[in-house]
Amino acid sequence: MGEDGLAFDRMRPRLIRIAYRMLGSLAEAEDVVQDAYVRWHKTDRVAVANAEAFLTRTVTRLCLDQLKSARARRETYIGPWLPEPIFEAEPEAGDADDLTLTLMMALERLSPLERAAFLLHDVFGQDFDTVAEAIGREPAACRQLAARARDHVRAARPRFPVSRDRGLEIADAFMAATRSGDVTALRSLLAADVVAQADGGGKRPAAPAPIIGGQAVAQFFADLSKRPGYLPPQILARGLIDGLPGIVSLQNGVLQTTAFAIEDGRIVAIYVTRNPDKLQRIGAMVGASGE
Repeated sequence: MGEDGLAFDRMRPRLIRIAYRMLGSLAEAEDVVQDAYVRWHKTDRVAVANAEAFLTRTVTRLCLDQLKSARARRETYIGPWLPEPIFEAEPEAGDADDLTLTLMMALERLSPLERAAFLLHDVFGQDFDTVAEAIGREPAACRQLAARARDHVRAARPRFPVSRDRGLEIADAFMAATRSGDVTALRSLLAADVVAQADGGGKRPAAPAPIIGGQAVAQFFADLSKRPGYLPPQILARGLIDGLPGIVSLQNGVLQTTAFAIEDGRIVAIYVTRNPDKLQRIGAMVGASGE
């Protein structure tokens, strides 16, 4: 491998993180970065003053193109759409950002350009001149785009987040309460305005729309334990799912992840991913594939 290839490999993890945060799919992010790699090798690199800026610009523009088709696909997606979950048993120092699943969902409500400007500047530390070159807008416009995105993210960011260990204690308590079907115990763990979403992608059973409110969410999960043929969830791994306390489990033979956004000691959002297309990597990690 030549020096240019080694340079690209050093930047690959960062480029994949940028693309994943833009697209919400690790598989699509890797495809975009591979496309950027091909373009990099076809480029006269003598004329490239800054390799990182060039590759960031290339990946960003490829992601913006990809988002056009991705948004069209999501309009016909069956049920709620969640990003492909990334699971970490332990967070890797220096290799993560603080953009949790909850904040990624907030970015989903933004335009592609707003998302790109915010991610490049606020998350990945690019100056606005570099951001402007990447997305094809003036620096002043990029500042406005990032500011609008920042307002959305600020509103979604928890004011009183919990530690990883405390978060997993609450997640364990929630899973125990779902096994017993104890509505009171479930309700005590949930914020009044909690929202639960499940992504089955039309390929696994899942709630067809978000469930809102503490009583409704508690009753929904309690009722699961009373269904014919119910088997208690088998917990395969505990850790962080896109920065949130989370559980990987088998529920009646179906592999799923459950991530919990927790604020001030109460669960404010539950994200359940059951779509098998989004769980292949996690299944390989924990040695399970489900049905």
